[in-house]
Amino acid sequence: MQARTEDRAAARPARSPQREPRAALPSNATHWIAVWRRNYLVWRKLAIASMFGNLADPMIYLFGLGFGLGLMVGHVDGVSYIAFLAAGTVSSSVMMSASFESMYSGFSRMHVQRTWEAIMHTPLSLGDIVLGEIVWAASKSMLSGAAIMIVAGVLGYASFPSMLLALPVIALAGLAFASCAMIVTALAPSYDFFMFYQTLVLTPMLLLSGVFFPITQLPSAAQHITLMLPLAHAVALIRPAMLGRPIENAGTHLLVLALYVAVPFTIATVLFRRRMMR
Repeated sequence: MQARTEDRAAARPARSPQREPRAALPSNATHWIAVWRRNYLVWRKLAIASMFGNLADPMIYLFGLGFGLGLMVGHVDGVSYIAFLAAGTVSSSVMMSASFESMYSGFSRMHVQRTWEAIMHTPLSLGDIVLGEIVWAASKSMLSGAAIMIVAGVLGYASFPSMLLALPVIALAGLAFASCAMIVTALAPSYDFFMFYQTLVLTPMLLLSGVFFPITQLPSAAQHITLMLPLAHAVALIRPAMLGRPIENAGTHLLVLALYVAVPFTIATVLFRRRMMR
């Protein structure tokens, strides 16, 4: 009887370290770079088409609304409407680029292509993968936002060199939006699920966060709600930097964006652990 028990224990497969709860956290400070590099090497083959796709939509908003609506609006907060809109367009481009990369591309690698499962057979943990995906999405969003900011600067709608202060904010905002979108990816059963997040979260945030008009034009109750949105804090930091103005309450805005990085990332790792390690 004892021999049979020992045989069954020997035949039972050892519990994989990827099944341990701690495997949902990054294993160290650098493993995520391998995931980032893998995504970069794949993206590099289609870089031109990808960049054009990320820039086309915000550029249409910038020049279409900037020149068209700008003729009727005139000046906003002491600057031309297109200059006011340029900073909002940079912020919204970061939000959309980071969110879409985390959702659609991340879901493809996780669920459809099963790339994540293959990576988990290496020394990398699930947390390394999630962190690498978030940093990769933020990198793409930073590229998109910086490109629009440079165009605005060349055309005279942004102040140089003060607009360089917006670069670290763009990176932090990209991490925040990518982390939030990762929660949606962890919950999504299919691509159709992302439409709910886009319609119910991203679009209202785009309209309420000061991208197209000052937040002060909203009712007081809506202004309080807006202060809880990450895009509003990104705009509050990026717009003064691009216009060469002092940034008010910079510490508060940075703290809120940092919380939108840390808290959603933690939630996403828990959700992915439940999804992929059950």
